[in-house]
Amino acid sequence: MKPMRKPLFLAVMSALLLLASCKTQYDTILYGNDTDAKYQLAFQLFEAKRYAKAAEVFEALSMATRGTPQDDTVQFYWGLSNYRYGDYVTAESNLNQFVNTFPLSPFNEEAKFLRLDCLYHSTYRYELDPMPTYRALSEMKIFQVENPTSQYRQDVERMMDDLNNRLELKAYKGAYLYYHMEDYQAAHYALKNVLKENADNRYREEILYYTAMSAYKYALNSVPDKQRERYLVFVDDYFNLVSEYPESKYAKELDGLYKKVQIILKKDNENG
Repeated sequence: MKPMRKPLFLAVMSALLLLASCKTQYDTILYGNDTDAKYQLAFQLFEAKRYAKAAEVFEALSMATRGTPQDDTVQFYWGLSNYRYGDYVTAESNLNQFVNTFPLSPFNEEAKFLRLDCLYHSTYRYELDPMPTYRALSEMKIFQVENPTSQYRQDVERMMDDLNNRLELKAYKGAYLYYHMEDYQAAHYALKNVLKENADNRYREEILYYTAMSAYKYALNSVPDKQRERYLVFVDDYFNLVSEYPESKYAKELDGLYKKVQIILKKDNENG
């Protein structure tokens, strides 16, 4: 192995010494009692986008500045540093405490919004646990009521729309699962129930389609004595969709099934 060249060796050693010096300076200020130096360091780190380090210093400052004019600033930037770092759980806790402690602070409205954004980022995909989504929506509704003219209102509405979309998709997909499993009776009931609970579900057209298809397939696979009444359920579901969505992408397929059912019902009447 060739020996390290002297200039390169000196450069490496200088970098290591500088790093050690910086670390020592950071630790000295962080664990020291110089509040002014700590305050200055916290904002230097924040401006340098070293948010995890900044959060550590703001946290260390939070006790020293309690009850002082700097109190709300330190508490806010502690939460903001964790938010910018992407630690939404800790940031939400910081900001929640802040808005309750400093209701008159000039940072209060922004803190309320950032807390909502933390809750939004802590939700899951529609297939997973919806409880964080329900919690976030509940807090967002409270924000809308308490802050009707907020500059963040549109951002909150956007988040709420996305979260409501997840819940509506979850309800639709949960009911559709029965159809996928070919349990058409259960699918028909579940799909009907989705619209009973939320008539404005944004997947309404798809839900009406699979409701009609469930009715048709349930009737098709029924014993002869039960088919007539079950085909009539399909007819009712068919008209529900085509009357509401005359240009539906499903209309052509359902029109064909409806004609088949009409022939079956006519023969049944003739034989009856």
